[in-house]
Amino acid sequence: MMHQALLVPEVLLEIFTYVHTRPSTTRKLPQIYAHVNRKPFIQITSTLAALARTCKIFHEPAMDLLWSEIHGLAPLLGCVTRLHPLIYCKGMTWLDELPSWVEGIEPLSAHEARQFLRHSSRIRTLNIQTTHHHFLSVIPAEPCVFPRLRSLSLTTTFLNLFLPQTLHQYHLFSVDEGLQSFVTRCIALEHLDIHTDRQGYHNSASQLSDRIRWCRRLVTLSCPMLDWEALKHLSYLPTLLKLEIFQVYDDPLLSNRDIVTLSFLNVTSLSLSFRPLDMDGVDTITVIQHSQFPSLKEFEFEADYLTFEEAERLFHALSHCQADQTLEKINIYLCDENLREPQDKESLTPIPHFLCFTQLRTLQLIFHDSHISLDNDMILQAMSSWPHIRTLEIRDSGVPSSEVSLRGLFTALGLCPQLHTLQVPINIAIIDIDPDAEPIQHTSLRSLTLQTSAEFEIADAETLALARIISAWLPCVDRVQSMYGILNEVNEHLSNL
Repeated sequence: MMHQALLVPEVLLEIFTYVHTRPSTTRKLPQIYAHVNRKPFIQITSTLAALARTCKIFHEPAMDLLWSEIHGLAPLLGCVTRLHPLIYCKGMTWLDELPSWVEGIEPLSAHEARQFLRHSSRIRTLNIQTTHHHFLSVIPAEPCVFPRLRSLSLTTTFLNLFLPQTLHQYHLFSVDEGLQSFVTRCIALEHLDIHTDRQGYHNSASQLSDRIRWCRRLVTLSCPMLDWEALKHLSYLPTLLKLEIFQVYDDPLLSNRDIVTLSFLNVTSLSLSFRPLDMDGVDTITVIQHSQFPSLKEFEFEADYLTFEEAERLFHALSHCQADQTLEKINIYLCDENLREPQDKESLTPIPHFLCFTQLRTLQLIFHDSHISLDNDMILQAMSSWPHIRTLEIRDSGVPSSEVSLRGLFTALGLCPQLHTLQVPINIAIIDIDPDAEPIQHTSLRSLTLQTSAEFEIADAETLALARIISAWLPCVDRVQSMYGILNEVNEHLSNL
């Protein structure tokens, strides 16, 4: 006999919601261009389907959760009697996109369209990366088709079909005249993610900037570079918290004559990137130079190409964006060899620019083909400026060799008691700490990576001394990572110790 608690709709919904979200620690639902952990997702759908078949009381809440998040058109087309065996008997799952063989299948009839939309009112998240137009030709383009839809990912094909007034989150794979629909009909839009290739964006850059200015409730925005008017509009939005801008073209969109100083008062996360190798980062860095982010907590920057001068401009601009008391995370990734400068040029100097960020928790600087200036005095000053730092990763080309010694490193560690992960270029050619000296233990550090040059060699006696020092001073580190695996002997000694 069923327990009386299961007759209470609120209790039943709470239980089913737990079943629906329970594997969240191992499941990562698909987003733009993301892969899916299929096994736990299929287990969830199987469990909910079984609950829906158990009894009438279970049916509706289980079906609502079962259909709440759909990826691809296969589940909807599987409801069509004629198409069901073609889709499921060929081994497709709810996470598959439609195969090429469906192109030869006749379009839906009016009756089959109703079967297709049988569960459309339950769907709240819909992710469609490919559509077969002829299947949907009989479906009316009305907002009531998916009345509860809140999150949408698709191209602008059949855009009007998937735009209810309730839509809050929208991922767009291409940009065309359909943009006008989403800004006029989706008045509640809060999360907008626009991804388009470089070629497809050339003819629609100004159109996108125009349409963005219609959005007045955005909380998160990810899109290609916009013009100054659109950026000015975004700076006025009190709701905007997360901004991600990437460049996919080489024609500068930001005119010098239109430059104004912008203040994004509430933005807490800023991400900027540009990837093509035949363009520079003028627009991207210009945005930082002429913007203030007094609430900024996270900053990410990624580029394939950056000149030495542009990199220094980036560091300087970030240090003057008025985030001194708020910025907690900096992640800068420069990977292309074009950043490499002649040997008579100075090394890059990001650290002095970032000393002003007193609340810094995470600093990741990954510069594959350039050298970061770092010595004992600088790392000591950095650690004294960042008392809350938990992750410090500095990875560069390793040429010239590091000027940070073991003594300098361990002296600096005493100033950051919360440090958990450390990766720095270091010179261990000379061990300047006595292995028998009384250690000052750092008990928070768990992960240690010492970057040395590929040609570096260490004598057997020195490997034991280094292992003894690490074991005594860093008791929670049981293994030292190395870029080139040259510290294997040190790890063997650590294991024995």
